[in-house]
Amino acid sequence: MRINIEELKSKIKPKLRPIIWRDEDNTLILLDQRKLPFEEVYVELRDPASTADAIKQMIVRGAPAIGITAAYGMVLAIAHSNVSTLDEALRELARAREILNAARPTAQNLFWATERMYNRARDAVNDGEAKNVKELVEVLRREAKAIFDEEFNAELMMGIYGLEKINEGDVILTQCNAGGLATGTGIGTATAPVRVAHALGIRVSVIAPETRPWLQGARLTVYELMADGIPVTLITDTAVGYVMYKGMVNSVMVGADRILKDGHVYNKIGTFKEAVIAHELGIPFYAIAPSSTFDLKSRVEDVKIEERDPDEVRKIRGVPIAPEGVPVFNPVFDVTPPKYVTALITEKGIIYPPFDKNIPRVLGIT
Repeated sequence: MRINIEELKSKIKPKLRPIIWRDEDNTLILLDQRKLPFEEVYVELRDPASTADAIKQMIVRGAPAIGITAAYGMVLAIAHSNVSTLDEALRELARAREILNAARPTAQNLFWATERMYNRARDAVNDGEAKNVKELVEVLRREAKAIFDEEFNAELMMGIYGLEKINEGDVILTQCNAGGLATGTGIGTATAPVRVAHALGIRVSVIAPETRPWLQGARLTVYELMADGIPVTLITDTAVGYVMYKGMVNSVMVGADRILKDGHVYNKIGTFKEAVIAHELGIPFYAIAPSSTFDLKSRVEDVKIEERDPDEVRKIRGVPIAPEGVPVFNPVFDVTPPKYVTALITEKGIIYPPFDKNIPRVLGIT
């Protein structure tokens, strides 16, 4: 199928805007995803500490959206500071990078974005592009905007490549929320092929598990797909195996918070279970992520899996659902070994096993 990209862009118009940058007063505005689907509340941020807290508290979540947010958090580090020299500005940016990087330990896009922003600032100072702090702020604003635009275009391309794996009438099982709310652009990673198919008139639907403990599938994936008129069915996390066994799923498409060079995929807890069941039943399993999510240096034993507050499991929206004080193990990500991954879909193409050879080749990274 020949696709006109500009025409496709005009057809994909998500209703929700999770990340907004206001130029006139250098303010980052985030849709508070903790309040969805019951309230659409926006939070205004003007410094890196509050930006890091917004990431930590999951006002914004999803690896690409965290990366974009962190990029703008670096702009805020000097846009509202009292620094007067470029050397002071670089020191302030280095401190902001540390604050932001500590917010979530697993999402690769966070570290990628803060490093890119810091390096851009350093280069602009060293080559004379920025002659004062005001000019450096403008350089960083453009760089953060470039990260957003690159993410939007990357998701569009992931959708186009992923369309190769979708047929008329397909039902796609996903996990958590890897839609436009998770990426900040309104398109998404795991949902990008679904959105492209829908925009082109191809009949496709989604099954979304609730995704305990934060219920991102129930609160966010279902909400945004319904808002854009894409058919979606909500199931409990425990129904995943049954719907696959019953032949109700044609493929599994999930996002990723980090992908290693050998093909290990880190994503929201519950992804590993889907991959194993899909593998057993012969259902294709695809992880969809931009190249910024790939970590070609770390090994499995190097990656820290984030564990969060036990009360996230003991309670739902503040209401206790378990005995007070019960011990809780609350990892929010798991890791899927490459043997269970059919292919990785990126903005640069589809990557098949062996991943250790094909990931660097397709991404053009060594």
